[in-house]
Amino acid sequence: MPNITVEGPPIKELDAKRRLAKELTKAAVRAYGLPEEVIVVLIKENLPENVSVGGELIIDRLKQKSEKSG
Repeated sequence: MPNITVEGPPIKELDAKRRLAKELTKAAVRAYGLPEEVIVVLIKENLPENVSVGGELIIDRLKQKSEKSG
């Protein structure tokens, strides 16, 4: 049973999560030649205060960006 894990920022719209799960499932079905029923998709949502890039929290990057544009 293939498992697909996607980690990223929160997705607010439930329909967007449904589309993501459906499209990932379809891609796995094509790649593995297995039925949809055996494909597992996990969506792990990470808040910007819990992720850093280059040693800097994403929430701090977002603050800096908004201060520069505002």
